Amino acid sequence: MATQYLIFFAQTHHDFRIPELKSLSELYSLKIDFLAENPDPTRPFMIVNLESEEHAHLLAGRSILIKAIYEYYSHAATYEQLHAINLENRSKWEKYIPDTSFKFIITGFNHTIPQRRQREVVETFSYMGFLGKIDMKNPEITLACYEEYDVKHGTTRVKHEGDGEFKQVYFGRLVATGSARALISMFDVKKRSYYGNTSMEAEISLLMANQTLASPGKLMYDPFMGTGSMAYPIAHFGAQMIGSDIDGRQMRGKGKTPGVLRAASQYGVEARVIDLCTFDITNHPWRCGELFDAIITDPPYGVRAGAKRLGRKQELPPDKLAAYFEHRAAPRLDDQPYIPPTKPYELSKLAVDLVLMARYLLRYNGRLVFFLPTVNEEYEEVDIHTMVCSGMEVVANSLQDFGSWGRRLVTIRKTTKDAYPPPSFCSRDEPITGEYTPAHKDFREKYFRGFKPEINGS
Repeated sequence: MATQYLIFFAQTHHDFRIPELKSLSELYSLKIDFLAENPDPTRPFMIVNLESEEHAHLLAGRSILIKAIYEYYSHAATYEQLHAINLENRSKWEKYIPDTSFKFIITGFNHTIPQRRQREVVETFSYMGFLGKIDMKNPEITLACYEEYDVKHGTTRVKHEGDGEFKQVYFGRLVATGSARALISMFDVKKRSYYGNTSMEAEISLLMANQTLASPGKLMYDPFMGTGSMAYPIAHFGAQMIGSDIDGRQMRGKGKTPGVLRAASQYGVEARVIDLCTFDITNHPWRCGELFDAIITDPPYGVRAGAKRLGRKQELPPDKLAAYFEHRAAPRLDDQPYIPPTKPYELSKLAVDLVLMARYLLRYNGRLVFFLPTVNEEYEEVDIHTMVCSGMEVVANSLQDFGSWGRRLVTIRKTTKDAYPPPSFCSRDEPITGEYTPAHKDFREKYFRGFKPEINGS
């Protein structure tokens, strides 16, 4: 029989909360039902149905966004209503009455409750009649009462102004605290062995890892490895990792041991980073598909450096092309190593190619998890679906908002068991985009233009 639980979220990345919960429920094969038909992810509290307390511990031990999970007793707009509902749910807490040590916590969200009123609120629960010892340090159960207040950022208030004018009040028994949030500090970029620039914060890379369903026995791949920010949490959760990049210097850094492996050894997971390869994904060496359980990546979209692929911006004239082939057929002994030319890889084309490559490389039910930057004012839901091909479906689409632009964490799942050939990276036959222009097209140019409209002729 399912039991109601109250989830208390960390106040960050609210758009990622429900996708993370759904991903973890799939990872652990547990059922999670939301009481509200359309739960509001911006609220700090969410009531869900779980089949056992063990499932609550599993979620709290892996979720990056959960601060705590409580067995739900009641919630209401006033304390009178709260107590009435709590009495109706007496069967949930009466077993703790005889001899269980306990403590009460009275606290507020977006508000500090004065101690005087905290004591007054505790006294209103006297009807519960607990006979056990009050233990503020190591109680057997912790009963928490949360008052939710509206966000009032940017306003000046006197101390305790609006006290008691809460939106909702929640009451329940603490079941588990969110232990996985400690990983944010563990994987903090500032504490990592430096060998190259990275802008991927630890909390985001951990959320991405949860979207991949990373766990022991799985093999995952990052085609834009860079400094490896995604590899470390993936490996920490037990999966094996392979990475590639068109520029091997990003992965190697300086020193005999590649920088990615040096950083991985800092977390004790270097054995799970199987290999690092240098190649352009449009000229990849994968000779068979259905290799990976997930592909996780943060494609370069141009804020620091734009994406590149092999090729020339302009084709060589016939005479230089002939000289090139002549030299290639008979190279000199003192020649320097050949560095192939690269050309820009426009983001909307890269996104389409990435999905097609994922369909080729992923196993059935495997996931592609990647960030897609977009202009907030121009974005439409169809932008994501223009790059999805047959055999793939969008699972989640969460926004990290930076104001005029944002980046969307997109999760796409392979839904077919059919085998597909490797993409040609030239054809645009699939998916069909018609004349529609997604908001992420030419993102680099829009970014450096300050997202202002393009003026013809300028």
